[in-house]
Amino acid sequence: MPVKTFVLDTNVMVHNPQAVFSFADNKVVIPIAVIEELDNFKKAQDERGRNARQFSRLLDGLRSKGMLSEGVKLDNGGILKVELSINGPLPEGLQTEKVDNTILRVALSLKKKGEEVRFISKDLNARIKAVALGIEAEDYETNKVNIDELYAGWIEAKVSKAMVDAFYKEKRLKWDESLFGTPAFTNQFVWLRNQDSPNQSALGKVNAVHEIVPLVFSETDAWGVRALNMEQKFAMELLLSDAISLVTLVGPAGTGKTLLALAAGLQRTVEDKVFRKILVSRPVVPLGKDIGFLPGTKDEKLKHWMQPIYDNLEYLTDSGDGEESDDQVQYLMDSKKLELEAVTYIRGRSIPRQFLVVDEAQNLTPHEVKTIVSRAGEGTKVILTGDPYQIDNPYLDSESNGLAYLVEKFKGQETFGHVTLHKSERSKLAALAAELL
Repeated sequence: MPVKTFVLDTNVMVHNPQAVFSFADNKVVIPIAVIEELDNFKKAQDERGRNARQFSRLLDGLRSKGMLSEGVKLDNGGILKVELSINGPLPEGLQTEKVDNTILRVALSLKKKGEEVRFISKDLNARIKAVALGIEAEDYETNKVNIDELYAGWIEAKVSKAMVDAFYKEKRLKWDESLFGTPAFTNQFVWLRNQDSPNQSALGKVNAVHEIVPLVFSETDAWGVRALNMEQKFAMELLLSDAISLVTLVGPAGTGKTLLALAAGLQRTVEDKVFRKILVSRPVVPLGKDIGFLPGTKDEKLKHWMQPIYDNLEYLTDSGDGEESDDQVQYLMDSKKLELEAVTYIRGRSIPRQFLVVDEAQNLTPHEVKTIVSRAGEGTKVILTGDPYQIDNPYLDSESNGLAYLVEKFKGQETFGHVTLHKSERSKLAALAAELL
């Protein structure tokens, strides 16, 4: 099988510093322009800067194996080379001073030498330009999932009346894969419906021995909030259960993901005193950039990016007795029961006995999600919410984001639960807009 030459764009290393090891038995080329661009990123105190520094250390470690400019052998059978020469002109219309085009010049030069070149980039426009130049181009697809087959966390099962009656009587029902058409996953929810009379139904959850058992917390109030539909009942079951330490809630705007997560956090922290504090975080901008360019103190800067969180908190703390809800939110923060933080600043922290809510998690890379979840200390519960179809990060899509990746990797684990929500409860107008627009 002929050896392929993979020319990697800068954003691939920003996405995953270990990407060079993903092309076993082939040649990996890093244009010198990529090194220059990563050098400009290395001082940034965000995920981009950390990954740039990590890749630089990786290259430095490989120098012991030989000259990078001549190519060094990797343990996976491949060869890594830093390409210094930039030969050949670009077609008229492509600006030669642009780094992307300089990288493409390297790929084009190697192709003209007879090498079987693949240009790998997370940048859609860069891939389009590569194809226009006659170079095969691909996305860096490691850690991708099939979004159309994403684990939903619950199924609808049409069964006999006798089976529904048996479930109500015995309070358990053995999973039947031949009947339900899917293998059982621990903490998966089941909507049992009488196939002859759809109005008769029951809700259950799969336990560790693959039995369907009744829900415990589906009708429980959390900080005055009660589930309004079946999907929200499933979500509440996960949010209030001490046996579940990692929860993912996926769905479009208005389905109640963030509101339910915050309500459960307030209930379990302030009222039940199970956790020391609620820590709420979200990516402030695509690629986890810093918030330093905004005026004001760190808290003042965060207020801009956290406004959707503040809106939900003010709704939850509105007692209706005339007391300002924003004063109550400030009291919770002053008393250290509530903390708002940008994802950028979570890395490196240890987070014990906290109720951690990460909103807009679809804008995180798989590596960033791993970093956040690995910060969880003893007794911490982590909730990630988001909509994989509403991504602001230019180098992620519905299939490569960290939220979808986490759902697929963790499904079936005893301490993990997931629900995909579809029904909007925000307002009739909001639901109609989500459907029609």
